[in-house]
Amino acid sequence: MAKRLSINCQNHPGYFFFKNSNSVISRSFSIALIILALSTSNGCRKSDYLVEESALTIKDNGQGTGTVTWEKNKTHLIEGLVFVNDGQTLTIEPGTVVRFRAGSGENASALVVSRGGKIIAEGTPDEPIIFTAESDDLMNEMPAAARGLWGGIIILGNAPVNLRGGEGYIEGIPMAEPRAYYGGPDANDNSGILKYVSIRYGGSNIGEGNEINGLTLAGVGRETEVDFVEVISNADDGIELFGGTVNLRHLVVSNCGDDAIDYDLGWSGFGQFWLAVQTDFHGDNIIEASGGINPVDGIPNSLPIIFNTSLIGNGNTGAGYCIRFDRNAGGIIANSVILHNQNGVIAESTNMTLDSYSQWQEGKLAVINNLFYEINNPSIFDLNGIYSPTQLNAWQSHFQNGQNNIGDPQINHRQGNYLPQQKLKGNLAPVPNNWFQNVDFRGAFGESNWIDGWTLLSKLSY
Repeated sequence: MAKRLSINCQNHPGYFFFKNSNSVISRSFSIALIILALSTSNGCRKSDYLVEESALTIKDNGQGTGTVTWEKNKTHLIEGLVFVNDGQTLTIEPGTVVRFRAGSGENASALVVSRGGKIIAEGTPDEPIIFTAESDDLMNEMPAAARGLWGGIIILGNAPVNLRGGEGYIEGIPMAEPRAYYGGPDANDNSGILKYVSIRYGGSNIGEGNEINGLTLAGVGRETEVDFVEVISNADDGIELFGGTVNLRHLVVSNCGDDAIDYDLGWSGFGQFWLAVQTDFHGDNIIEASGGINPVDGIPNSLPIIFNTSLIGNGNTGAGYCIRFDRNAGGIIANSVILHNQNGVIAESTNMTLDSYSQWQEGKLAVINNLFYEINNPSIFDLNGIYSPTQLNAWQSHFQNGQNNIGDPQINHRQGNYLPQQKLKGNLAPVPNNWFQNVDFRGAFGESNWIDGWTLLSKLSY
């Protein structure tokens, strides 16, 4: 129980403050005043949660976390940037709640797993691990607009990235931090486990246009396990991948301020069972697929294979795309349900060979066997950049040639129900690798509502 309770009333000239120890006000009178405050102030938020005075406040003086276990029966509060250094392993017990002190700029709070470090955060459906803001009382009463209250989770690995020199410095961290580099030669690198993890209300800004993503995976290798991970109400991207080979299964990304899922710099992993949900007037692209920056033609190319997604946009209230391919990015999106967005799928053409249109021509980009619905732009497949009418016609013919179609998936997403009324069977693309589960439906859901219980999204209706 918190040592202090503060009731903040935006429409009241003052606020009430109580202490539950050494108080001159009797317990019964204190309770009466609390009830009176709640009943008479219509402008009040439910509460401003304050962590226990005995909370374990975790700071980083350069030594990192050390090899340690964070236990679920303790209150953990991270202040500032805290690293899991090279050679260290941070284990987090199922059911643990890790809170982050509010701050921006150089005072932003985030957990960063450095190259060579490991995080073992393996929750369960009944006891997920929650990373959230200090002010979150876990009563599901935080407003939907409560984004950017802390930083995010950043994992840096030794897998290949599409950058000159083979490594980069991660965005969202102030410069001159030697532990902030990512990338290397090891495609099988292992940064640990994230399983049944919920990341809430992050994305604080450390500088103009430099926010932290909810979950950043930079140069992370394929031996890292990422399964059943939620990012909700992040100010910037929900999940961003900077190169690497990590595979991602059972992702839930909702109510984020920029892209739901963003990959670039040569990510070449696998993905399956992704749910991405945007809310009105928030979010850009649902999936932003980008290639190299320095150089654009560097290798590895961004060529992931992604099956069984459910991508739900923000209707007519946003300018982004369901899927946007640019900077020589490719990839395969198959057996998915894509709906409720202004624009469909766009690929960049530069009238040269180093663009996403060329990746499609070479068979390295495909959007196949998907079901589209409520896409408001009649041109579900579009090009941008420099292209001829012949190129545009060829690309748009991929909609039909790729065995995509239009139809109502019977998903009541406006009521927070993402499970279709009936399993969405049909003509399906075969899975290309035994990592994928071979299922007989389109979209992220067949008969099981696998987000139920452990995600915050399953408990809220935006």
